[in-house]
Amino acid sequence: MCRLFAVFLFLFLALPFRAQNAPRFDTDEGTIVSLENAWNQATQQKDQAALKMLLGPELVYVEYDGTLMDRAAYLASVQSQSLHPARIVSEAMKVRLYGEVALVYGIYRENGFKNGKPYSLRERFTDTWVRQKGSWMCVASQATLFPH
Repeated sequence: MCRLFAVFLFLFLALPFRAQNAPRFDTDEGTIVSLENAWNQATQQKDQAALKMLLGPELVYVEYDGTLMDRAAYLASVQSQSLHPARIVSEAMKVRLYGEVALVYGIYRENGFKNGKPYSLRERFTDTWVRQKGSWMCVASQATLFPH
């Protein structure tokens, strides 16, 4: 929980330094972008508590290789002892709002070590967020691998 608070605090303090065309945090679009970035940080740090706050219990996650996971399987994959992500970032994110649903798409980059060997991924992703009881949570995510 402390890590998630630290991520949100960092995001809040970084707001004055954002690019002019970046979404504002005080908008739903800005909130969703901040949550996407928090997801990256939580995954990189293997922070289960933060991930459980961000990902809906009914999460449907489709990995770039076609693997279909629910939230429990995704959380287990993040905890893998063979996986050590060093850097996870999203870029070129766009948010489309449809009432209480937000669709996010962009590019996801990750690098680190898996089974002791360096790896680097670049994926195009689509995430679906739903606002429930005033909070946004991701309920579906899909990624497609593409060359660097």
